[in-house]
Amino acid sequence: MPWRELEPMELRLELIREYESGLLTMTELVAQYGVSRKTAYKWLERYDREGVRGLADRSRRPHQSPHAMAPDIVDAVVTLRRRHPSWGPKKLLRVLRRRHPAMPWPARSTAAGWLHARGLVASRRRPSPLSAAPRSPLRPATAANDLWTTDFKGEFRTGDGAYCYPLTLRDAFSRFVLRCDALTGRTTLSTRRRFERAFAEYGLPARIRSDNGAPFASPGLGGVSQLSVWWMRLGIIPERIAPGHPEQNGSHEQFHGVLKAHTTRPPAATARAQQRRFADFCAEYNHTRPHEALHDDTPAEHYQPSSRALPRRLPPLEYPGHAEIRRVDQNGYVSWRRPLFVATALADQPVAFEEIDDGLWTVTFASVVLGRFDERLHRIHPLASWYKVGRSASCAGSAPSGKQ
Repeated sequence: MPWRELEPMELRLELIREYESGLLTMTELVAQYGVSRKTAYKWLERYDREGVRGLADRSRRPHQSPHAMAPDIVDAVVTLRRRHPSWGPKKLLRVLRRRHPAMPWPARSTAAGWLHARGLVASRRRPSPLSAAPRSPLRPATAANDLWTTDFKGEFRTGDGAYCYPLTLRDAFSRFVLRCDALTGRTTLSTRRRFERAFAEYGLPARIRSDNGAPFASPGLGGVSQLSVWWMRLGIIPERIAPGHPEQNGSHEQFHGVLKAHTTRPPAATARAQQRRFADFCAEYNHTRPHEALHDDTPAEHYQPSSRALPRRLPPLEYPGHAEIRRVDQNGYVSWRRPLFVATALADQPVAFEEIDDGLWTVTFASVVLGRFDERLHRIHPLASWYKVGRSASCAGSAPSGKQ
């Protein structure tokens, strides 16, 4: 005959009946049934008070929870998360505390539990330490307007079928979004106009960092383009990330991911409607959305315009007296015994040649060293780190790099 498995209530009832028979002491019974004396006496008390029904399992949930949150607090966190699906509990609580400082907002872990329970948090796979990006060799920003970063966020079609090329410009130190424009193409003219508006509104930065694509750069000597030549004439140092290393502009790339998720899925019906989306997003990003790198402050709390105003006219270039000055013609050549090609982007601009050894010259434009000219071979060799600041050239009226 097989053994009969007893339910917990039956076991408890047997223990009580054996105890009431007086044949076994409580010490012997708890050893036989594998329970503590406290548990056995608790069952006796319940049986005396409620009978067999008192031996049933009961909920372990406390009758009162001093840490329970009011439903309106939970609803506020969940509602804000649904409005901003990319915001984590820390960012959500920061915004809610700012709006309603008197409310008893919970800890970050508590809010995270609410989001998990409602399926509002997706599990993320952590990257392997071996796949971490190398440290960027470029100098980081140390103050507002020390470094601006810029890029085009790809392209896409709006609802009417027209192409949209988002041009973005940010202050690297404060993360403040200076421009976000829905352009119809990546042309030098349209890009320069947006930078003119940014310079007029916020002043001039010390440096601007970009990738190696047009219109920021070109395949010629030093990678100079018409746009970067204009920047250098204004006393701005262009910086470019290494090809194939977008992580050197990682903060800007991360911003593009947030911008895309909030403004282009799906795209707006027209370019004008898309521009309104960009404007609304930037206003919230600058003035409302907390930024973890800023200790949960907003970018607007850390940004102020530059003290260097956009001049009405380009300042003249000043080179040292010992330098040989040559003006680049419309085809990109200078005269050095015979024509020497420099760069078409430098047409009608003066460049300086400084002799550093017998027949070896440093070629400089504004404050940027472009290359080394070998007089014997009659060719200019580009430099790997072309954006290094030259000590011998400057723009009249420009501030030293990094000082505002």
